[in-house]
Amino acid sequence: MARHFIDLSIYLENDVITDPPFMRPKITYQQHADTVTELGHFFPGVTAEQLPDGAGFAAAEWVTLTTHNGTHLDAPWHFHPTMDGNSEEGAQRAITIDEVPLEWCFNPGVKLDFRHFANGYVVTAADVEAELARIGHELQPFDIVLVNTAAGGAVGKPDFVDTGCGMGYEATMYLLERGIRVTGTDAWSWDAPFSYTAKKVAESGDTSLIWEGHKAGRDIGYCHLEKLHNLESLPAHGFTVSCFPHKIRGASAGWTRAVAIIED
Repeated sequence: MARHFIDLSIYLENDVITDPPFMRPKITYQQHADTVTELGHFFPGVTAEQLPDGAGFAAAEWVTLTTHNGTHLDAPWHFHPTMDGNSEEGAQRAITIDEVPLEWCFNPGVKLDFRHFANGYVVTAADVEAELARIGHELQPFDIVLVNTAAGGAVGKPDFVDTGCGMGYEATMYLLERGIRVTGTDAWSWDAPFSYTAKKVAESGDTSLIWEGHKAGRDIGYCHLEKLHNLESLPAHGFTVSCFPHKIRGASAGWTRAVAIIED
C-alpha cells in the first residue's frame, strides 16, 4: 500500500515572520570554508586545501531559538504548573515535553475547517460539534484534532500573529472530555490572538479570558501543536498525524516535523 506524506510544518528561518519581534529565531550559517578552525581541533595541521575539492571542513549552523519557534508541540507544563484537576486523584504536576507519552503523538487525524471565522473569534463547543457533524466524523479517544484557521494563509505577513480564530475553554474541553490529548492549529496560538483578547479584558475586566483554551489543561492535561502549515491540503479525516517532539529535558515544548500520512 502506497503512502502519501503531507508536510504540516513551517520553516525555521530568519526572514519570514512567524513570531513577534522579541522571540524570532536567529540562524547563523557557516559555509564549508568557515569551519576549518573546528577541523584543526580534531586534525591539527590539516588545511582546507588538503580536503576533497578544497572545500574546507563542514557546513554548519548556529541557531538561537525558544522551544516555541517554528512548528512545535506544547506540553501541559507550558500552560500551568498542574494538570488533571478534574480527575479523581486531583491536580498533578503538569508533565514536561520529555514526559509526553509517545502514544499521543501518532494517531488518526481530524481537520476542523474554521477559516471562515473572523480574526479573534473564540470557537465554542457548539462550533466544534457542528463542524464534526458537517464532516461526518465521530471523535475517537486519542484522535489528533487540527484546526485550520485564516492564519494558515498569513505566514510571513506582518499580521500573522494577529490572524485567525482561537479555541476557547469550552471548545477545548469538548475535545478533551472525549479523550483527545493532542490538538493543533496553524495559527500562532491555540487561543485567539492576544490583540483581540486584550481588548475584551480591558472592556470587561475578566482576566479568565486570557489563554482560556490553554488553561483547559489545568482540568485535563493535553498537548497542542502551534504554527502548523498546509492544513488546507488535508481531507477532513482519513489520515494519520505524526508529531513526535524533540526530547528536551524538563521543557515546556519541543520542535516537531509534523507530518500527515495518507494511505493510498
